[in-house]
Amino acid sequence: MSRDPRTALVLFSGGQDSTTCLAWALDRYARVETVAYDYGQRHRIELDCRLTVRAEIRRRFPDWADRLGDDHLLDLSVLGQVGDSALTVEREIALQADGLPNTFVPGRNLLFLTLAGALAYRRGASVLVGGMCETDYSGYPDCRDNTLKALQVALSLGLATPMTLETPLMFLTKAQTWTLAEDLGGTALVELLVEHSHTCYLGERGQRHPWGYGCGHCPACALRAAGHAAWLSGR
Repeated sequence: MSRDPRTALVLFSGGQDSTTCLAWALDRYARVETVAYDYGQRHRIELDCRLTVRAEIRRRFPDWADRLGDDHLLDLSVLGQVGDSALTVEREIALQADGLPNTFVPGRNLLFLTLAGALAYRRGASVLVGGMCETDYSGYPDCRDNTLKALQVALSLGLATPMTLETPLMFLTKAQTWTLAEDLGGTALVELLVEHSHTCYLGERGQRHPWGYGCGHCPACALRAAGHAAWLSGR
């Protein structure tokens, strides 16, 4: 299979979605680097899990290992100052008056992608890959396809170079995301997702469920569990 010769930079948190996107990028591009952000998230354990996921990908998928390049971790603690939410402070997860969940961190994905674009420019990458999705998501406006298309234009203009923003999960359900992972990496990738990726908003990894580790009741766990069950029933 001929691969796109460009370098891709994957926004990689170590969760189910970003891990699937990393596999997707490794299957397509000649070189892939990863970037993550420390923004004071309650589930900061994801920053440790992501390193394990990268190591397991190298171990289990030799062909991908040859294309997996450097990892970058950026300090974005300022988000905790301006984006007071249930992802950055200890509070019960609930809907706000505007209809959005209080796990919404205003501007998070906009900042993530803008910084990723600047990093990509310096690293010689021209493709950004993110796991944003508007099918099974929590109502976040910065996950919508129109938002990201507009940002792609803005980044390309602001950097004076074409920047492609790929969102392979944009119109997939969580069940379809499990299917995509299986198509990309078979049972080995599915097992990697279950054992090593992290999604739980509360950062819980004490209890293992059929779909992975987590508290089992936060919105992220509920969505992941429902998607896994739907994927299993449809196989």
